[in-house]
Amino acid sequence: MAKNHLLLGIQPGLFWRLGRFLSPYKRQIVLAALALMLAAGCVLLLGQGLRLVVDRGFAASDPRWLNRGLLATLAVVAVMALASAARFYWVSWIGERLAADLRRAVFDHLLTLEPEFFARNGAGEIQSRLTADTSVLQSLFGSSISMALRNLLTFIGALIFLLITSPVLTLMVLVGIPLTVVPVIWFGRRVRRLSRSSQDRVAELGSYAGEVLQGIETVQASVHEAQDRQQYATRVEDAFDSARARIVQRALLTGFAMLIIFSAVGLILWQGGQDVLAGRMSPGELTAFVFYALIAAGAVATLAEVAGEVQRAAGATERLLELLDAQPQIAVPNPANPLPSPIRGEVSFRAVSFAYPSRPDNRVLDHLDITIQPGERVALVGPSGAGKTSLLKLLLRFYDPQQGEVCLDGVRLDSLEPQALRSCMALVSQEPVLFTGSVADNLRLGRADADEQALITAAQQAQAWEFIQRLPQGLNTQLGTGGMQLSGGQRQRLAIARALLRDPRVLLLDEATSALDAENEQRVQQALDQLMLGRTSLVIAHRLSTVISADRILVLEQGRLVASGTHQALLQSSPLYRRLAELQFSLE
Repeated sequence: MAKNHLLLGIQPGLFWRLGRFLSPYKRQIVLAALALMLAAGCVLLLGQGLRLVVDRGFAASDPRWLNRGLLATLAVVAVMALASAARFYWVSWIGERLAADLRRAVFDHLLTLEPEFFARNGAGEIQSRLTADTSVLQSLFGSSISMALRNLLTFIGALIFLLITSPVLTLMVLVGIPLTVVPVIWFGRRVRRLSRSSQDRVAELGSYAGEVLQGIETVQASVHEAQDRQQYATRVEDAFDSARARIVQRALLTGFAMLIIFSAVGLILWQGGQDVLAGRMSPGELTAFVFYALIAAGAVATLAEVAGEVQRAAGATERLLELLDAQPQIAVPNPANPLPSPIRGEVSFRAVSFAYPSRPDNRVLDHLDITIQPGERVALVGPSGAGKTSLLKLLLRFYDPQQGEVCLDGVRLDSLEPQALRSCMALVSQEPVLFTGSVADNLRLGRADADEQALITAAQQAQAWEFIQRLPQGLNTQLGTGGMQLSGGQRQRLAIARALLRDPRVLLLDEATSALDAENEQRVQQALDQLMLGRTSLVIAHRLSTVISADRILVLEQGRLVASGTHQALLQSSPLYRRLAELQFSLE
């Protein structure tokens, strides 16, 4: 198998790695192989049946042999039909199972990767690999591989019968094989390269469409439909041109193989006819020989065609294995330290410097030293780009700092298992994310085992229960993609309810009340005040009410801590805070 892969220009380890996904299904593979061999054997037996019918039925004018040959042929055809049906079922089952397992493996692995990976590679591109590329492999293993193996077996069997019937004519058949294999190798490598390019173009197409449709309100409000149509059309044509180049190469490969093979069959038929006229071969033997030659020719032609599918699948496989090979930048320590018990909630940043991997020369935090006491409520203020949100991302360990250390109760975060760390925290962001599903499903992201009463209590505390009750099915109302039919304030309150349900030790609020009107903000702020009691809370604040209620305010500028204190103290001591207060809080 590895040799065949090398002939086709494919790395031997590529499909070997896929083979590991098939190892749990040995029984199904054996059943498919038995059905495959039985079906191929029946096809080969038909040639012997033709020989007997011609020589002992037609040539000998014996109706009994003609009847027997017909009955035997029908029996073989019946067995072949059953075996082919079984082969199709098991091979298709294996293809579907491989695609399903591969999708799960890739998706499971993607969930271990940090957000930066998706920002760097594009969610649309990754989604295309997860769906379109696995469908290519599903087609390959569910259909093309079956065709290849079936035709390989029939070719070998036909070649054996050809040698038995006429070694001289068989040599003429074998002359055509190298003439077919050489273009398969050359064209196959081009098809593989073009297939990879075509799949990349399709992925870019899906990514662009996803972005436009996700931001459809912005597109329509900006009257940008015409430009987006044009840009999408351009990408569609690029994908088409790339696919057409691949199709041209495959068409040339198939046509060339068919020309060589059937030209050889024509010459064989002419030479065989000469042998029959000279008495060196019986008519039945010539009939059987032509039958087997056609089978061999068709098998080689099909193998040439499948080679193109294999090359295309090789491109898809490479793209999928790239995802599986991607290593998380957030390393999971082995062994990991256990979480402190009980968790007090002390958070400290010690000489932390951090830059996003995509912008390594642009530090967003610069030698930052902060210690937040257990249960302390801290507000983070500062101009845009000061590093406030980056602090929360470091606490959740979406990133690790390039210098310094971040600690929880004196334990370095990079020595903890990330999921265990995040289990004691809750984040409410400025733009809350809701998922397809019901209201209850979205609330249970906070705690998967929460019963209905716990959901209701959390919703009431977040001032969300009133509008939930007005929804058509209450907690069971389906929200649709992103919960777009809800207002921004309603989505924000559901996110706050989710955090309340989680009952975290460390609470992270990124302008969590920014989408609420004054009345609802007051209600939710009361719930948050209750929630933050006894918990360490970091709040990115653009609201005066949040700032005033904080135990301490940290003023950040260009990644540095430039001032710390209460609202009144900072108004007197920090010109930057006083300017921010005048700009941001003047309308309060």
